[in-house]
Amino acid sequence: MLSAGPATHADAPDRAQPPLRAVPEERRQRRDRREVKRNKVAAVAKAPPIVPPPFAWMSVAIAAAFAISGVIALSAPPAACIVAALLGIGTAALGRPVNAWGDGAALPVPARQGLAVALVLLSSAGVGFGLAEWMYSGSLDWRIGVAALVTVNILFAALLSDRIVLVFMSKLGCWAPVALVDGSFYAFSGLAIAAITSGLVASYQLRFERARAEEEAALARVRDRAQSILQDYEETGQGWFWETDRRGRLTYLSPSVARALGRAEDELVGRAFSRLFDLGDENREGERTLTFHLSSRSSFEGLAVKAAVPDEERWWSINGRPVYDGFRNFCGFRGSGTDLTEKKLSEENAKRLARYDSLTGLANRFQMSQTLEKIVCSPQERERECAIFLLDLDRFKHVNDTLGHPAGDALLKQVAQRLERAVGKQGRVGRLGGDEFQVIVPGRVEHEQLGHLAQEIIHALSQPYSIDGQRVVIGSSIGIAVSPDHGVTSEALIRNADLALYAAKDAGRGRCHFYSSDLHSAAEERNALEQDLRDAIAHGGLELFYQPVVDASSERIAGFEALLRWNHPRRGWLSPDKFVPIAEDTGLIAAIGEWAIRTACSALAEWPEEVRCAVNVSPLQFASPQLPAIITNAIAQAGIDPSRLELEITESVFLNDDEGTEAMFAALKRIGVRLALDDFGTGYSSLGYLKKAPFDKIKIDQSFVRGATRPGSRNGAIIASITSLAQALGMDVTAEGVETLDELDLVRQHGCTHVQGYIYDKALSSQAVEERLANGLAMEAVGPRAARAPRKTMLRKVVLEHAGQHYAGTVRNASTEGAMVEGLWNVPVGTRFRIALSDTLTVDATSRWCIDNRMGVQFDRPIPLDIDGARPPAEEPRKARA
Repeated sequence: MLSAGPATHADAPDRAQPPLRAVPEERRQRRDRREVKRNKVAAVAKAPPIVPPPFAWMSVAIAAAFAISGVIALSAPPAACIVAALLGIGTAALGRPVNAWGDGAALPVPARQGLAVALVLLSSAGVGFGLAEWMYSGSLDWRIGVAALVTVNILFAALLSDRIVLVFMSKLGCWAPVALVDGSFYAFSGLAIAAITSGLVASYQLRFERARAEEEAALARVRDRAQSILQDYEETGQGWFWETDRRGRLTYLSPSVARALGRAEDELVGRAFSRLFDLGDENREGERTLTFHLSSRSSFEGLAVKAAVPDEERWWSINGRPVYDGFRNFCGFRGSGTDLTEKKLSEENAKRLARYDSLTGLANRFQMSQTLEKIVCSPQERERECAIFLLDLDRFKHVNDTLGHPAGDALLKQVAQRLERAVGKQGRVGRLGGDEFQVIVPGRVEHEQLGHLAQEIIHALSQPYSIDGQRVVIGSSIGIAVSPDHGVTSEALIRNADLALYAAKDAGRGRCHFYSSDLHSAAEERNALEQDLRDAIAHGGLELFYQPVVDASSERIAGFEALLRWNHPRRGWLSPDKFVPIAEDTGLIAAIGEWAIRTACSALAEWPEEVRCAVNVSPLQFASPQLPAIITNAIAQAGIDPSRLELEITESVFLNDDEGTEAMFAALKRIGVRLALDDFGTGYSSLGYLKKAPFDKIKIDQSFVRGATRPGSRNGAIIASITSLAQALGMDVTAEGVETLDELDLVRQHGCTHVQGYIYDKALSSQAVEERLANGLAMEAVGPRAARAPRKTMLRKVVLEHAGQHYAGTVRNASTEGAMVEGLWNVPVGTRFRIALSDTLTVDATSRWCIDNRMGVQFDRPIPLDIDGARPPAEEPRKARA
């Protein structure tokens, strides 16, 4: 920010002064304006130099002509020739000092013209006499002398081309001495004719130059009139002008602005334009707006900024537009400014309410829409490039519901501050309403940089907040659309960024997602799936399948876990990953959860007394105050022991640990149902959960069981630690996802009390469960011995796709979980591929090792070894959080 010393009376004429002292000050200003006007008129009417500035170079040309002639003729000129040559050289060399003297002397036009003729005649006569005397003395061949004279004449004509009279004078000066030395009648006749012609031409040229001078004087008066008007406009303080170069540094600034800032005009020129303004916190929004326009090279009008005037609050309204040259290269900005102090002070509050969010101080929806519209409608195509971030806060509603709306407002203020710090000057931040925010990043920015900025925002907003002494943790999801790639109108960009935001939330929240064309079809598919799901709930289209949970010591069925399935009438069996998130977002999960609890209780009524049933409870359902009443009613209608119903709860219910969570656990335990902590170790694990919540069982996620028997795996140690902790707390432990005999032996060895997985059976329909129970509760483990699937040798050409590029490769051997591929060199470990194994089978894979042109890849999901004609195996539907 510019700093200025104390302003004196002379330095600050615009400041209010006592009436008696205002008169001499006004006189001084009028005198200064008249002096500036006289200087401008004098500059316009300034006489041309006495001789053209290049005339001084004739001294070099004359010396070179004599020197070259002597070298060619191998003779030295006589003494008289040397004297004449020195006269010509010296007279030509006087051109510059004579011009300098003439600029300071007030010579009349005839005197200046006469002096110019004298200089040219003396210089050219010296050349003519010297070469003529040299030729007629016999020391210089006449052909060499004539060539030198012609050459010098050409140089005179070239250097004096804008003065016709002087050109003829130079020719007469060169050839007159030749005629005099020759002395013949023909020589004098030619000289007379040349003189008469030169006189006529000189007379004509004199009249022409006089007319041109009068015309230029008239034009100067017209130009001076416009300049005087602009000067009066600037000096009276009504307005001022500015101009910057392409780097944003001032190249021109009105003197009135320099006086107001207490600086000299020359001191401000060359400095950054933004340093004219106070960039403190109270004017931060104006500075950010100016910086935004300068960086995006967009025009702006009526932009209010606070001037960097010491000890005074002064506001200016500035206008500006970018300037381009004939090749459309950006040259800088040019604009004007006016004093806005009184108007600013009276309208600032109303304007802020209309354009800024009253809670956070950020730009509101209206202003962000205007900013985006101005960018996409810019007349310059390259200035229409920008990126739109749409942000939605995760778990913000829970803060409002639990801590109240005042706490939510305080949280939004902190979010706005963090968001502005994270974005900085890269873009503009606004609040659209509620917990929705928007960021506009102008210009073309690479997707990688946009992704980094989005991750920085997510990281900043995900840090804990302190609200009224309470610790609050939320998150953020971001959708990104880029102009013009993802739309050329503001409506299309906002719509596509919203689709990308929905995709980010659908993918697990706490992440960013760029718009892609397939999101439209995905949105349509989601809407259609939502309608079908509503119909399925209304008409009984959902089913519960039950996977056995086996006692590890007795190998008898201890219970079942209820898993949600949906056999879509057109799409067939759908994984819960497809429809459970839709149910959670639309609020349908509450109806699905209640139906699942009632259906499971009805099934328990038909099963043996020692068999339990576990039902998954989603976090949204767990937060509902009606959950205890729903469970009590379902148990009463089925007439079962409450302890036979087991509720599986994930760690996500503890994200906002408060009194409501503890009260819900207490209410459920009073009913008498069992509680199980599902997927332990995969979420926000904390031993404090086990201390507070009265769990009866811990379920080890299948990600720890899978691969636990392989060499170097730490999963076995994790399983052992969990079981030891559970035993110390008096809880049962269920190992999920056990598929091989060696995994079964491992979980038994580490003390797991129950086993669930394909090693015993997959999820069964209600009818299959009844048939199973009719044959008794005993189960037999059936499955492969080793955790690693057997490999099959083959020679198959495949196509691998990575980052939009396709590569040819050869599969040498494969198993259901991975393969060895030849054909790609130096592949980094962890590289993701999509491999087309056949016309009908494509699988995602990750590289695990690479040696020369061979690499090993691990498939994301098992595949059949009979690749020809095979289709991807149907995934076992995931258990629903219902």
